[in-house]
Amino acid sequence: MKKIATGNKAVAEAVKQVRPEVIAAYPITPQTEIVEQIAEFVAGGELDSRYIPVESEHSAMAACIGASITGVRTFTATSSHGLLYMHEMTNWAAGARLPIVMANVNRSIGPGWNIWAEHTDALQERDTSWLQVYVSTVQEAYDATLMAFRIAEHQDTSSCP
Repeated sequence: MKKIATGNKAVAEAVKQVRPEVIAAYPITPQTEIVEQIAEFVAGGELDSRYIPVESEHSAMAACIGASITGVRTFTATSSHGLLYMHEMTNWAAGARLPIVMANVNRSIGPGWNIWAEHTDALQERDTSWLQVYVSTVQEAYDATLMAFRIAEHQDTSSCP
């Protein structure tokens, strides 16, 4: 069956199918639709996950780190300045080789009213060892989210070299 969706809703649907045990969420444009849709899945009983609405992106990654260390599957989403605010914790997560999956809906860095799509936010993470997958269609967003969990949790990816 074909469905028409936004990229954000496609990511949320893939997250629902993967069933992470912990989802840490803080809304930031343009990814807010992802965490809102996931919240609806959890509230409606379609997704049995611990949904943690946090006070910042820094806290979202900290919550994912804490959960991931215990061995549960985790997910978060961010964008732009939120990713920059999360940067301290993304380094920590990468150094610990934790299989956290994060959707980053790329948005320019600059004045807060700038919501143009570009990759400056993700390029700031280039040297943290986070694997990054870029997509250009809604279907690719869905597929890449599913693949991200498989890649992150594969023993060759998450173990130290």
